[in-house]
Amino acid sequence: MQIKWTSKSASDLSRLFEFLAYVNRNTAAKTVQTLVDAPNRLIQQPFIGERLDSFTDRDVRRLIISSYEMRYEVTDDVLFILRIWHTREKR
Repeated sequence: MQIKWTSKSASDLSRLFEFLAYVNRNTAAKTVQTLVDAPNRLIQQPFIGERLDSFTDRDVRRLIISSYEMRYEVTDDVLFILRIWHTREKR
């Protein structure tokens, strides 16, 4: 199984980095690296995240990493990282 980041999830990472870097660039880099590394454990256990019932025709799940929510879709051979945001953000 491989991991693919959507353009929206890549934009989310950039946005989060810029927001955090305004206060502390090193912390921003560490936080983004943690988020980038998090999907690696999904390769072995792709169903560890909570399934979102609102996506009836797709297997979309969410994983909480510290205070961030990562949404991803499980297919036969690819994990698509869909979106990432801080849980305090209005969504």
